[in-house]
Amino acid sequence: MTFDPITIFAILAAFALGGTLKGATGAGAPIITIPVIAAFYDVRIAVIIMVIPNLLTNISQIYQFRKTILPLFFTVSFALGGGIGAFVGTILLINLPIKILTLSVAFIVIIYITLKLIVPSWKLAYQRATKLVFIMGAGGGVLQGSAGLSAPVSITFLNSMKLDRNQFIPTISVYFGVMSVFQIPTLYYYDFFNFEIIILSFVSTIVLICFMPLGSWFAKNMSKDIFDKITLILLGFIALRIIYLNF
Repeated sequence: MTFDPITIFAILAAFALGGTLKGATGAGAPIITIPVIAAFYDVRIAVIIMVIPNLLTNISQIYQFRKTILPLFFTVSFALGGGIGAFVGTILLINLPIKILTLSVAFIVIIYITLKLIVPSWKLAYQRATKLVFIMGAGGGVLQGSAGLSAPVSITFLNSMKLDRNQFIPTISVYFGVMSVFQIPTLYYYDFFNFEIIILSFVSTIVLICFMPLGSWFAKNMSKDIFDKITLILLGFIALRIIYLNF
């Protein structure tokens, strides 16, 4: 498997944008990196490259925000559901045709954009959320494992609870970290990791981490609404490109 310079540049640029988004919001890097890489290369490669950055960056955020995490039952239920779902999704990733996987990325992104625009003010009470947490975690995990994008379920679910940023970040970080722990052995078993992929994944992790402070700066100095709109417009163009190239 080889990567030409344009593909490598596109991947690293995607991780720079993803790092900026993650630094600003505490999550969301895959919603940038996965569709960009899928638009230029292959959705399976996109998901595999993202696994290591997901694990390492979320470990650091868990430690940083460890004192403000949501109660243990909620966090563990959400993460365990995500891990089981990610295992199932990874099996789908390995066995489904590339075209179906690639188009699913585009449609998941469109669903994410739609949800962000339609339900920005809807609030889910914590007591009700605890009854849904495992199911929502599992649903997001299946999307994460099969297409690398749990956001339409996981992030929308937590956002609907109107959590404080300091509660949201460690909770979603545990969720993403546990899903990566479930994904890595499965991908290794099916020989999806090789030296080239691992090196690119670690380099991408460095790029992601380097751009996270920029996102934090944006969060302090730019309107969140403006930042969200820029992100959604970018994602819309990427989704349309994926659909255009696969029909």
